[in-house]
Parts: sequence; C-alpha cells; structure tokens
Amino acid sequence: MSPPIKNLSPSRRAAAIVPHDTAEQKVNGRPMRAVYVGGTGHVVVLDDEGTTTTFSAVPIGTILPISGVITTASTATLMVGIYE
Repeated sequence: MSPPIKNLSPSRRAAAIVPHDTAEQKVNGRPMRAVYVGGTGHVVVLDDEGTTTTFSAVPIGTILPISGVITTASTATLMVGIYE
C-alpha cells in the first residue's frame, strides 16, 4: 500500500472506482487520496495492515479522506476516487 499522503493541495484527477478485493485503487500509478460517494451505502476499506473497516450508511455526497482497497463488499454506488 501507499505511504500516508502528506500533500494537502487540491487534487487534479478523479476516476470512477471499481471495487476490488486486492488491488489498491490508483490512476496512472498515483494513490487515491479520498473517495466521493455518489450513492448511499457502506464503503468497506482494506488498509495496508490487512484490517478491514466498514464505513456504514455513508450519505450521498460524502467525501471520505481514505486510501487503500475499496472492497467488493462495499454497497455504496457511484464512487469516485480522488487522486494526487
């Protein structure tokens, strides 16, 4: 997994997230900085230590400042990864 992101400047890239159980979401090799949730549901994240965390009932329009693997157990829809 990627190291913690220390750059707090605005992002210039975004891409739709396709949940996956092992691959960290990246665009052109750049790590995800946050997730925009366009459709309510759960967002399940696998971190670099192998711990799974569920963000339950995430409302539409939420931006979660997380990185890692967005797993197929996620029920939120229309998720967009925000990248460096």
